[in-house]
Amino acid sequence: MSSRQQRQRAASRAPRTNAPPRAPEPTGLAARPNPARIAVYTGLAVLGAAVGVAGTLVQAALFPGGLILALVASAGLFYGGRVLTGTQLGALAPAVGWFVVVVLLLGGRSEGDYVFGDEIGLALFMLGSMAVAVMCATMARLPDPANDSRPPGA
Repeated sequence: MSSRQQRQRAASRAPRTNAPPRAPEPTGLAARPNPARIAVYTGLAVLGAAVGVAGTLVQAALFPGGLILALVASAGLFYGGRVLTGTQLGALAPAVGWFVVVVLLLGGRSEGDYVFGDEIGLALFMLGSMAVAVMCATMARLPDPANDSRPPGA
């Protein structure tokens, strides 16, 4: 069968419509805002602020164990936001909430004292949490286990 006959055959099976082709839907930042997604990102930012406050108090009060607990909590939130939304913004939204609260608490009060206990805990908490936020936001795409037909461990 010649290629011309194949094309005629394929064209005869295709549905015919007189509708003009539609423009593709915009994606990314040009897409229409989704209220549910905005609510999720706002909730993640509020959770980030709460983890920032709790981490600040715990790491200052219970140094070495509190610092580890605060870092694990922030890492869990950043990674959980990434997995929940499947986007980089899912890790960045709680990181922004965390960062704003920690910077505000770092400012101190008019009496001269501030929430952070010592300089080493402060540096490790801030740098460690920021590093985890960057790692979670820049990691490769998450695997899709629903489309994976291989058995586990293979």
